[in-house]
Amino acid sequence: MDVRWHRLERDGARLACADYGSEGPSVLLLHGLAGHAREWDSTAAWLSGAHRVLAPDARGHGRSERRPQDLTPDAFVRDAESWLEHLSLAPAVVVGQSFGGITALLLAARRPDLVRALVIAEATPASDREAVASVRRWLASWPLPFPTSDHAQAFFGGDTLRARAWSAGLEQRRDGLWPAFEPAVLLAALAGAEARSHWDEWASIRCPVLVVRAADGAPSGETRRMLDLLPRAGLAEIEEAGHDVHLDQPERWETVVFQFISTVG
Repeated sequence: MDVRWHRLERDGARLACADYGSEGPSVLLLHGLAGHAREWDSTAAWLSGAHRVLAPDARGHGRSERRPQDLTPDAFVRDAESWLEHLSLAPAVVVGQSFGGITALLLAARRPDLVRALVIAEATPASDREAVASVRRWLASWPLPFPTSDHAQAFFGGDTLRARAWSAGLEQRRDGLWPAFEPAVLLAALAGAEARSHWDEWASIRCPVLVVRAADGAPSGETRRMLDLLPRAGLAEIEEAGHDVHLDQPERWETVVFQFISTVG
């Protein structure tokens, strides 16, 4: 898909955002840790038929600042605020997956004027003290550099949407393909997000909410607590999907998200 890139600078950090064009109510897509804006291409393909769709590269990722000084959760929330205000797109439906889901829920709690509805996929308000070590091990397992995109795609799972999306997030350097981020920067951002839980913020959200959980993904107990605190929130559980639920089961993802968004405009 063709996109137009917007750029802005906030607190000394250069930020970039993919604009999928079209017109209609706005949707902001927030990727997870180590992800990138264009992993949302398959989602934007059906959303942009009736919506203005934007997907930022989060700070520390892709075309945005690779080594920002501020890696606190507040910084990521203010970045999302800045895109909605800079492009005059509020209130928007905000969709966040994993790390992007934490940013999305904090944005909805702190700036209800900017968020018309919230989709939070594979993220919970709970603090996970093992997350940094787990992600560190995962990133260390990458056989870098990848000599070709085919090698990268094979490592990420073969000829699947998920593998293609992860491979597309790599950048070409002289000796091969490397991640478009610095692992130490991402681990510091994750440590900040996991330093405390965000249950109070979650309980304060008043906009319509859809929680999307992969059958093999986010802990079911934490998801149940989310619904106990926000009983009006909807839940969609997607079978045969892992943490990258939007890439593992794109057709089921489209169905549940489209149905939800259709109810909120």
